[in-house]
Amino acid sequence: MEHSPRYNIAPTQTVPVIVEDGGEKKAVPMRWGLVPRWAKDLKIGNRLINARSETIRQKPAFRRSFLRHRCLVPADGFYEWNVTEEKKQPMRIVLDQGELFAFAGLWDQWESPEGEVVHSFTIITTRANEKMADIHDRMPAILHPADESVWLDPSLKDPELLRNMLQPYPSETMEMYPVSSQVNSPHHDAPDCIQPLSVPTE
Repeated sequence: MEHSPRYNIAPTQTVPVIVEDGGEKKAVPMRWGLVPRWAKDLKIGNRLINARSETIRQKPAFRRSFLRHRCLVPADGFYEWNVTEEKKQPMRIVLDQGELFAFAGLWDQWESPEGEVVHSFTIITTRANEKMADIHDRMPAILHPADESVWLDPSLKDPELLRNMLQPYPSETMEMYPVSSQVNSPHHDAPDCIQPLSVPTE
């Protein structure tokens, strides 16, 4: 599928995720916010943009996908907000070499009463590493490159092996920097979203 660069992705928007189909990896456009196949309407997806690694085996919305429908959500960075008494400062988090990585995700297929088919996904979160803990107690589960193909393998159904992949990514491999508050608007999707915020000099 063709895909233009994105700089500010928000829930309910459609982005490419990687799945394994017939032994081949392919990119499929999916809506961010998982809509389980048993859902009555799309609205449930607005609340299911993330899945906690500690409870995905128990939650009805996630447990089937955890064993059958896993995916990779490719990215080169993500945002988190550092909340202080003075302000809510958006921060961009990247790997220290600027390399592409993959969040661990789950997906499902939902069909409306009118026959509309929607593919959707959620991003798994885990506890924060030392660097992320300064601004939040959770972080997306980033897979180590060696685990990506294993995570996608639909024949793998060992829940403990899968959960062991969902550990906090090493903080020494990550960098964090402040960016413009323009990222607070999901309508603003431009290269200036990822530019480091200039710090005034005295």
